[in-house]
Amino acid sequence: MGWKMKTLSKNDVLVPADVPGNMKDEYTKNFLAITHNTGRLMLFAGDQKIEHLNDDFYGSTKLGPIPADCNDPEHLFKIAGKAKVGVLAAQFGLISKYGLDYKKAPYLVKLNSKTHLVGNEQKDPLSEIIWTVDDVVEMKKNSGLNILGVGYTIYSGSEFEGVMMREAAQVVNKAHKHGLIVVLWMYPRGKAVGSKHDELTGHMVAGAAGVGACLGTDFVKVNYPKEEGKKSEEIFKEAIGAAGRTGVITSGGSSKDPKSFLQDTWNQLHVSGAVGNATGRNIHQKALDEAVRMANAVFALTIEGKSVDEAFKIYEGK
Repeated sequence: MGWKMKTLSKNDVLVPADVPGNMKDEYTKNFLAITHNTGRLMLFAGDQKIEHLNDDFYGSTKLGPIPADCNDPEHLFKIAGKAKVGVLAAQFGLISKYGLDYKKAPYLVKLNSKTHLVGNEQKDPLSEIIWTVDDVVEMKKNSGLNILGVGYTIYSGSEFEGVMMREAAQVVNKAHKHGLIVVLWMYPRGKAVGSKHDELTGHMVAGAAGVGACLGTDFVKVNYPKEEGKKSEEIFKEAIGAAGRTGVITSGGSSKDPKSFLQDTWNQLHVSGAVGNATGRNIHQKALDEAVRMANAVFALTIEGKSVDEAFKIYEGK
């Protein structure tokens, strides 16, 4: 059985106090658009071209070879143009190159990025701003693109976290002044945090979600916690509570069996209390038709309140 989703009106939207009076309607319009009037966010993550270089777009995964057309950045835009998504998150440069051919697609512009070539054992991660909110506002005005928000990544626990938090706070404030929605990617990472296992504890993920809330973001994107002997959907509840009025969405991670991925997504939403998800590789590491069906399945779970079985039938094309 599916879930009956509440349809929000503009009076249901909590407008942050840093949104100027003349921008409240714009903020409300963008919030309702990006969540399809539900308050839930299905974010199609296409920002890995810098973060992971070409690793996610060429070669193979544990599920098999990555289709050749995935290597072309336009693959992301073709999916977003045909599928149901809340928003496609990608870097400014890609959106400026391809967006005009896919003007109906909704966009969220990622403002900072770094590659993974410098490992954490060499240097704590630092991802500084590359483009500004003003750059985004100008592109939106000049192009007419459907840009609904901006995004920024913080590595909490890095020795450089102060730089990233300061930049992120300014991004949130400036974006709100223009009525844009903000998603902060919040990942505990660095020598002070420890191993990958330490990054993924429920308590560490909750701490990251709380930092995002303190910086005023509308949504915070975090990793799904994992601890031996504990149910992830249960320990994830700490992060949902720590974020308060900030919506928590989960990173989809590496590609996995579609039915298992959809079940995890359902658990995050309906057991843990997340308000959405950020799915990248589990969508775009597929040929176009299959990728569109997978995106529609995730959208059905997140926005339309479908059950796992109903969503899986959408993925299968039934």
